[in-house]
Amino acid sequence: MSVPQLLVHEHGDNVGVVVVEGLTTGTDMLCVVTADNSSFNLTAKADIPIGHKVALEDLVAGDTATKYGEDIGKFVGDVERGGHVHTHNLKTKRW
Repeated sequence: MSVPQLLVHEHGDNVGVVVVEGLTTGTDMLCVVTADNSSFNLTAKADIPIGHKVALEDLVAGDTATKYGEDIGKFVGDVERGGHVHTHNLKTKRW
């Protein structure tokens, strides 16, 4: 059985979380949706540290980030599907 590299909480989420150390550009990630244990594959477009997020679709500045089925912030920069999502392109809507 393969070990997932990315977890997604809900089918409507547009970001997932890296759950392994050393994820590198070009990795064909096994992604598991925890809501129903379904899976899909996605290619990492960057080296992404454990605990950081990955875009599940192409997103542009102004889009809302969704994780756990909830709004977790606003994109302040574009990110392609499989790209690294973190503080350089995602901010809370509080400030």
